[in-house]
Amino acid sequence: MTATIDHSAVANKLTPAGPAEAFDLNMTEASFTKIADLVRQYGDICRVPSSRSHDSYLINHPDYVKHVLLRNHENYTKGVGFDRVKMLLGNGIIVSDGPFWRRQRRMMQPSFNRKVIGKLSEQIQRCNLELFENWQQLAEKETVIDISKVSSELALQIVLRALFSDDLDEIIERHGHNPFSILTEDMTRDIKLVLKFRELSQILLDLISKRRTENPERVDFLTMFLSSRDKATGEAMTDRELLDELMTMIIAGHETSAITLNWVWYFLSEYPDIEKKVHEEVDKARYENIPAFENLDQLNFVKQVVEEALRYYPPVWLFTRRAINDDQIGEYDIPAGSNIFISPYYLHRHADFWSDVERFDPERFSEEAVKKQHKQAYIPFSVGPRRCVGDFFAQVEMQMHIGLMARHFRLQRVDNAPVELAPEINMRNKHPLMMKIVKR
Repeated sequence: MTATIDHSAVANKLTPAGPAEAFDLNMTEASFTKIADLVRQYGDICRVPSSRSHDSYLINHPDYVKHVLLRNHENYTKGVGFDRVKMLLGNGIIVSDGPFWRRQRRMMQPSFNRKVIGKLSEQIQRCNLELFENWQQLAEKETVIDISKVSSELALQIVLRALFSDDLDEIIERHGHNPFSILTEDMTRDIKLVLKFRELSQILLDLISKRRTENPERVDFLTMFLSSRDKATGEAMTDRELLDELMTMIIAGHETSAITLNWVWYFLSEYPDIEKKVHEEVDKARYENIPAFENLDQLNFVKQVVEEALRYYPPVWLFTRRAINDDQIGEYDIPAGSNIFISPYYLHRHADFWSDVERFDPERFSEEAVKKQHKQAYIPFSVGPRRCVGDFFAQVEMQMHIGLMARHFRLQRVDNAPVELAPEINMRNKHPLMMKIVKR
C-alpha cells in the first residue's frame, strides 16, 4: 500500500530529528555512506548540522520530493555542490537559475521534441553501426573490452554528432584527432580536466562563428540553438550563452547515457533470464538491422531494462536545492537558506514504494506496474520544471544501441569480483568492467 504524507499546515511547526554532530553532505563517497546511515536511522527526513551557513535537510520521501521540485519549486534554487559543476560547464542550463534559466529552457526545449529527435536518430544509428563493425571483428577472437570505456566513447560520439553533425569530421581532420576525447581518456572530473576542457572553448566559438557566417544546412542541435529566439524579446543566444550550453550538452549529454549503458550491459551479463528475454524481443522485432526511430515501440522490454538500470544505479545519485524563503515540508519547518539534499539512489530503494529493492527486475516498469507507482518515487532525470531536457534523447539512444548489439552479441564478464561504486558527481563503477564479446 502506497504511503502518503499530509502537507496541510499544522499549528506547531517541528524540526526534523537528526544527528548531533555536524557533517557537510556533498557528492562524495563519504556522503554516500553517511546518507545510507541517515536514511536507516531517521527515515524520510532529517536535519543534518553543517559547517556551512545553514543546516542541511535530507529528504527521502516522494511526497517531500514533489513539494520541493514541483508544488513549491519557485521557492528553491540550486543548492551546494554546483560551484564545482559550474567550473566545468559554465552557466549552462544545468547550473543556471532564475529568469535566465527559464529563458534558456524555453529556447532549448523545442529542440528536444519527438519530431526533432526522430531526425537526429539517424546520427545515433550512424555511430552504432560504426561500433557494430568494430565489434564484429572483436567477436571473432572473443576479445575482452572495457565496457565502461567503450560506452563512454560511443555516448560521446553520439552527442557530438547530434550537436555538430558533419562539422565534427572537419574538427577531427583539423586537429588530427577528436579533441573532445579527453573526456573518455580521463574519467576524473578534477580541476586539471576542467582546465583542459575549457581550453576547447575556442574550437566551439570558431564553429559558432562559422555557422553564423555561412549558415549551412544541417540537422543538428547547434543549428536549432542558433535559430532559437526568446519569445519575449526576439533575441537569439549570444556566443557565450551558446558556448555554455554546448559545453553542458557535451559533458552531461554523454555521461548519463555512457554510465547507463555500462550498467545495462553489466546487468544483462549478470541475469541470464533477463538477457534471454531481451534476445527474444530484439530477434522478433521487425527491423532489418538497427532499429529506426519508428521501430522503438517494438523494444518495450529493452526500455524496461534501461529504466530499471536507472532505478538501480541512477547516474545523478545526489542533487541539492536551497530554500529561498521559509517553508514547510510535511509537518516540518524549513528555514530560509536551508540546503535540501535529495538522493535518487536511496529514494529508488524506499521500501514503501519498491519491493525487494536490491533485485534487478525490469518488470517494475511494465505498463501495468508503472500505473501503480508513485510518480515521484522514480526520478533518475529529476522531476518538475528542471527535469533533464535530454531524457528522451537518452532513452532513444540506449534502445537503439541494445536493439542492434543484442541481436548479434553477448557480453560476458571475465571475473566475478563484486562491483564497487564510485559515487562522486555521477554514479560510476570504481573499477573497469571487463567483458568478452561473444557472437550469439
